[in-house]
Formats: sequence, structure tokens, C-alpha cells
Amino acid sequence: MRLFIAIGFGEEILQALTKLQSEWKVLGVRGNFTPVQNLHLTLAFIGEYGNSDSVLEAMNTVSFAPFSINLDGIGTFRDIYWAGIAENNSLSNYVRRLRRALAENAIPYDRKKFSPHITLVRRAEFNRNIEELLKNPPNGAMEVKSVSLMTSTRGKSGMIYTKVGGVETN
Repeated sequence: MRLFIAIGFGEEILQALTKLQSEWKVLGVRGNFTPVQNLHLTLAFIGEYGNSDSVLEAMNTVSFAPFSINLDGIGTFRDIYWAGIAENNSLSNYVRRLRRALAENAIPYDRKKFSPHITLVRRAEFNRNIEELLKNPPNGAMEVKSVSLMTSTRGKSGMIYTKVGGVETN
């Protein structure tokens, strides 16, 4: 089972991200655009791991209180185009505590530095000046009230993400 822990988005952020994707298509960006139902913010990528219950148990040991996030900027990692999340101490502190709980429970995860971003296009190609794409970042905000454990499976038309469980506030 391929697992990751993520934040899903509310309507305001989803609309801002899909509007940006549409604008990029009009400007001539080609590639694998992330479908709206797959847009998320990964907090910890676990990968192949057979025990989702132990991951959920570890997640439940981490105190979670709602916090706000805001879209902030856009950029690229080689052929991946993304939207960013504004610097946020509540988010960073939660991710640090979450990853510590995974480590303490011997749950493997990708230990790359947390760089909050939302992948919008993979294998992107754009034949003009990239600065043209980066000048109109999306705006959006939401209160994060839940964090989800997700599975990722390959379907006929791309990846299918399914929520296994998670933590939330009332």
C-alpha cells in the first residue's frame, strides 16, 4: 500500500488552483496536469507500507488544533510546476511533530525537508519565458480542520487517491 499524509483543500483554494491551471494551458503549458480531486498538500510521504493502522495510531498521538493556510507564490522544480503555501509556524510545527511520531513508531517516510507546495503539473513543457507563468500567483486561504492518511493507486487515467482515515477537530 502506497501511503502519504496530506491536507485536502476547500473550494476557494481548489478554484484558485484550477483557474491557474486553465490559464497555464491557454499560455501553452503542456504536461500532466493534476486533476482537481488529487490536489493536496503532502505533509509526509510514506510510500510502500503495509500497515495503515499503525500510521493512524501514530497520527493520533500528535496534538492537532485548527490553523489557517494561505496560497503564496508559484514556482518550478525542474519539470514540476507548483503553487506554494505561505510560511506558517503552525503548519511547520505540526509537520515536525507528525514526522517525529512516525519516526518514533518506526514508520518510514521521505525525510526531505518540508517544502509546502501543491503540484499542479508534472512533466511540464513550456516553450516561452517561464517568468510569464510566474507573475500571476493564485490567492486563496482556508482553515485546516483535518489531516488525512491517503493511499495512492495507479488507475487507467492516472493516480487515484483514497482517504484511509485521519485526524480532525470539531
